[in-house]
Amino acid sequence: MSDTSEQPRNSSELSPAQRLEAPNTRLINASIATINDMDTLRACIAYENQHQQRVPILRRLEKQAIELRSQDDDD
Repeated sequence: MSDTSEQPRNSSELSPAQRLEAPNTRLINASIATINDMDTLRACIAYENQHQQRVPILRRLEKQAIELRSQDDDD
C-alpha cells in the first residue's frame, strides 16, 4: 500500500515562495519553467516585486510570460 503523502505534488500547487526562494538559481529557473498559467505567473511576479525584486528573476518571469502568451496564440 502506498502513502498518498509521498506522491509528488502538482507543480501548480507550489506557492510563489516555494518557487522563488529555492537555494540556487537553477532550481528557481526550473520552477519558473513549470509555470503553465498566467495566474500562477502573476502571483510569482507580485511575490518577487514585494520581496526581493531580483532583476534576473523578474526577467525570467517575463520570458515565461512571453512563452505562455505565444502558446495561447498558437491555440
